[in-house]
Amino acid sequence: MKNKKKKLAGLLYSAAALLVVLAGILLGEDYLLPLVEEPARSTGEGLCVHYIDVGQADSCLLSCDGEYMLIDGGNVDDGRLVVSYLEQQGVSELKAVICTHAHEDHVGGLAAVLAVYPTRAVYSPTTTYASKCFDDFMRYVDQQRLTVTAPVPGDGFDLGSARVTILGPVKDYPDTNNTSIVTRVDYGSTSFLFTGDMEQEAEIDLLDAGADVKADVLKVGHHGSNTSSGYRFLYEVEPEYGVISVGTGNTYGHPHEQPLSRLLHAEATLFRTDYLGTVVARSDGSEITFTWDNQSAAPENAQYAGQFVGNRNSRVFHGEGCSGLPSERNRVTFESYRQALEAGYTPCRSCLGG
Repeated sequence: MKNKKKKLAGLLYSAAALLVVLAGILLGEDYLLPLVEEPARSTGEGLCVHYIDVGQADSCLLSCDGEYMLIDGGNVDDGRLVVSYLEQQGVSELKAVICTHAHEDHVGGLAAVLAVYPTRAVYSPTTTYASKCFDDFMRYVDQQRLTVTAPVPGDGFDLGSARVTILGPVKDYPDTNNTSIVTRVDYGSTSFLFTGDMEQEAEIDLLDAGADVKADVLKVGHHGSNTSSGYRFLYEVEPEYGVISVGTGNTYGHPHEQPLSRLLHAEATLFRTDYLGTVVARSDGSEITFTWDNQSAAPENAQYAGQFVGNRNSRVFHGEGCSGLPSERNRVTFESYRQALEAGYTPCRSCLGG
């Protein structure tokens, strides 16, 4: 539906332009009025986002117009794999490396990457953390005579003709997951959101701060843990696609059933690295296409069939499994989270995160 709207807008703009030209021919150039500018379109070679299959960890390579950026590097044992993947993609230099947060499954492989690839800038929410893998990461940053930047919301830079914007974190947190750097990448009229392991507390703070999180593709937070991807957050992001980086048979049980239900209820097509292997998204500035390694598997795109239950008295709505459901006579059902909000109901803080 979004792509159809974009194509229709382009046709309407072209028709308007033709009418103005004809008017100028018939009436003279003094009657030509300035057109409202068409939204900027990318004229580059395209943005490519590689969600590298590093098992129960995260690593994403982004390329645009010959420039490259790496977000996270997987575990220590994934370092060689990530370096090999970058070599296959023809990477000779990294414009930026982002360590979303200090946990090993995100920072572990970055030392190996920095040992091989010249890098122009390194971003991390902290410069100290009590682990050997983080110390190794900092050692190779120092070897390249670089200074780690702790970005703040609103910071940004260009990656080719794509724009990288830092959205969060918006507060200081004792929980390392919530310190995750949140990044949105815009290319033409398409957008990609990366949230590290940010959990629902920081998601709500981000929304309350007014961050523009709307994106076509969401890198699903915390490997699909129930601590992330709250209803309110997904409602604001409104992703068409979600990519979950997760290991086969991992001991955490990721992705959890609850966030999968929330994502499918949001009608997001899901790509999981444990099923599909490395997933690659390509944007031409208006449309996004996907490819993946395991051609015997397919993305999940079935819409979640559950309902939401509203309380006519309190005007609060709940998930079907909530312990606070109202009595039958006070219930009203909604087919979607959006429908309940549009009816003036407020989400239950216990089961929907408020």
